[in-house]
Amino acid sequence: MAQSKFRTSRQVALDVLNTFQVGRHDAGKILHSIIHQTDRKAQATDLVFGVIRNRPAIDMVIAKMTDAPLKRIHKKLLNILRIGVYELVFAPETAGYAIVNEAVNLAGAVIDKKQAGFVNAVLRNTSRSIADRTISLADADTLKTLPQSPKTGCRFNIEILPDPKTNPADYLSKAFSLPKWLIDDWLSDFGFERARQICFASNRSPSIFLRPNTLKISAKALAEKFTADRIEFEIDPTETTLKLKSHTSVTELPGFDEGLFTVQDPTSAKAVEIFAPKPGWTIIDICAAPGGKTVQMAQLMDNIGRIIATDIDHERLKKVDQNCKRLGITIVQVVPYDRLARVVSENGCDVVLLDVPCSNTGVLARRPEVRLRIKQRVVDSIAQTQLELLQKAAEMINVGSKICYSTCSILKRENSEVIKQFLLNNPAFKLESESLTLPCTAIDTSFDHDGGYIAILVKSELEQRF
Repeated sequence: MAQSKFRTSRQVALDVLNTFQVGRHDAGKILHSIIHQTDRKAQATDLVFGVIRNRPAIDMVIAKMTDAPLKRIHKKLLNILRIGVYELVFAPETAGYAIVNEAVNLAGAVIDKKQAGFVNAVLRNTSRSIADRTISLADADTLKTLPQSPKTGCRFNIEILPDPKTNPADYLSKAFSLPKWLIDDWLSDFGFERARQICFASNRSPSIFLRPNTLKISAKALAEKFTADRIEFEIDPTETTLKLKSHTSVTELPGFDEGLFTVQDPTSAKAVEIFAPKPGWTIIDICAAPGGKTVQMAQLMDNIGRIIATDIDHERLKKVDQNCKRLGITIVQVVPYDRLARVVSENGCDVVLLDVPCSNTGVLARRPEVRLRIKQRVVDSIAQTQLELLQKAAEMINVGSKICYSTCSILKRENSEVIKQFLLNNPAFKLESESLTLPCTAIDTSFDHDGGYIAILVKSELEQRF
């Protein structure tokens, strides 16, 4: 019998988990570089991001199933256990015996037979401790059930979670693998039920959304092209966005090389939609990389006008230029960050788009590593940087011009509180509008989406008289 040229999805996933670094957000990049080695790409992707997204809860289960402290378990062995426990708890469609056998075989091949026996013991103990791998949350014992989705969970025959009635923050933190300080913030701002829904949305497998390049094609025509090529998708009621259902790499989709579409979450698109750039405008995009909002603005402007795009990260800034060339956009001038002030002084502008670096608390589903590294004290430092960038933007515009401040955070400290402080420091500005979008799971026929914040600030003519 001929040996398959492909590696298993678990082997590929293990390589990624053994290699990625939490602080570098590089799991996706590593996975992309080796995913061709398996013919089970969707499963490999699910294993990698499923383990990262649920790692604290998975480690909690492992700790209950073995006497060995997790810090004493070899990294490769621990990641094999994490993959196995993830599948047992969060992938109920895969047979339990197959999960255990594959993990044991993987341990034997990667480490040795002795450690394979340890893996076998831990996973079989885990399997025996599970009463029902998928159960309706409406019928579940909350203390014994790890949520899988807004509707289902995995029920153990032992208590594994705190009581949400007496310790809601600790319960949500452990059930959804999120930092307790972050849960405390959400409970304070939104209450238990909304915080719980945010947790579900933060742990969802996020959809990939495609926005047609309207300079070349309409959403309807792009949909027809995908249908002809048997690419599965859904189209939103406004017929402006397509949600990809096929497990095809975006770069391999028909029309990618021709620049017929870009990838952008609906929440990310809202900022540009709110200030609605017009043909002929001059716009400064300060934190432009990788260019999703930049090209969206150019399309709404019919590729007429001028967009000056920059970013402090020189390597990521190159992607803006690459995206513009692929899409056929010619009005974007990419400039190094240290040359921005000179270029702006020569041109002026109608709007400054300031899509600032942030904690990413609105996009935890899309950036699962963040939950493993973000610290409460770091948010205060980020907020100070955001305020400084906002002040820099304020110095670039004239009376009547606007600043669009946006984040992919849902924390007040990075959003409304930054804006309040800015307005206190800059009485020449007024707040025209602000909008907070919470991350959401797909409900019924609606699309899931990320979270984020948008504020539109206008330089007031009245203040200039004093």
